Amino acid sequence: MRLRSLQIILWVAATAAVVAFAAARWWPATEDSAAAASAFTPTFALADSEGRIRTTDEFRGKFLLVFFGFTSCPDVCPTTLSEVAQVMDDLGSEAGSVQPIFISIDPERDRRLGLTDYTKAFHPAILGLAGSEAETQVAAASFKIFYEREADTTSPDGYTMAHSPGLYLIGPDGAWLRQFTYGTPAAEILSDLQSRL
Repeated sequence: MRLRSLQIILWVAATAAVVAFAAARWWPATEDSAAAASAFTPTFALADSEGRIRTTDEFRGKFLLVFFGFTSCPDVCPTTLSEVAQVMDDLGSEAGSVQPIFISIDPERDRRLGLTDYTKAFHPAILGLAGSEAETQVAAASFKIFYEREADTTSPDGYTMAHSPGLYLIGPDGAWLRQFTYGTPAAEILSDLQSRL
């Protein structure tokens, strides 16, 4: 009976040692992995209205407010750009520390319709970018956003674009800071930015 009890004690002790070793070995890595997964540095290399390639690197030192959309969007895009315009106005003298960017997910049509005229109608500081389809896909993947073309006979050219509606805040070091969900009021975006400036 004593031998059996000793075997059980040894087995429990060995199991506990293995669990403790595993926890010590893998727990920090798990935490690091989670932190790495939540922090990322999105990038883009896309043309402006003059054909000049603009990249994330040239905006280092500034906060970026980045939105992916299209000029024929009936509601989400104009609503979000209106909020961004209000933020830029309300920032006053601090506006130079923030660069708002509108990235077209329908670049061919948006270039034809006049992307710059569209963005400037909301605010002169908003920079419109429209690359090739491949460049757009790379940028969208980098920001971890979804978009796709959908047939719609009521829309111009018989299609519309489905897309992630978030507004993305990128820090001066190029790292992703947060996403503002669709409908976030300008006052809330402004407050967040002012707390970082």
